[in-house]
Order: sequence, then structure tokens, then C-alpha cells
Amino acid sequence: MSAKKYQVLSPDGITIEPQWSYTSQKKANEAYDRWAKRYALQGYYSSSYYGRIPLNELKSYCTFKTL
Repeated sequence: MSAKKYQVLSPDGITIEPQWSYTSQKKANEAYDRWAKRYALQGYYSSSYYGRIPLNELKSYCTFKTL
């Protein structure tokens, strides 16, 4: 049996980092935290589908998948 892998997609359905999967849920969450910090200065994430997403709501717009 192969090990589970985890993937994090932005609100627009794009992987958040070039490395498209992670070996644990913890690593996926850490990757999300690093990615979300990129938007701290502007205070929101700009989505082509949802428009401006406040950072305190951003995680709920992302998709955390188990592969």
C-alpha cells in the first residue's frame, strides 16, 4: 500500500507551491501558512473567481486534498 499524500489548492484551484504534494497533513498545513503569509502586506488574497478574500477567511476557500 502506498503512503498517503496531501495537496493544497488555492481558491482558484492551483497548487500553492511548485511541490504539488506533501507527505503529511502537518506539512500541508505548514505550506499553507507559508503561502498565506505572502499576502499579509496587502491584507487579502485576490482570486479571479471570488475577488478579494480577507486573510482570516482564506483557509476556508482553499482545498486540502488527500491523494
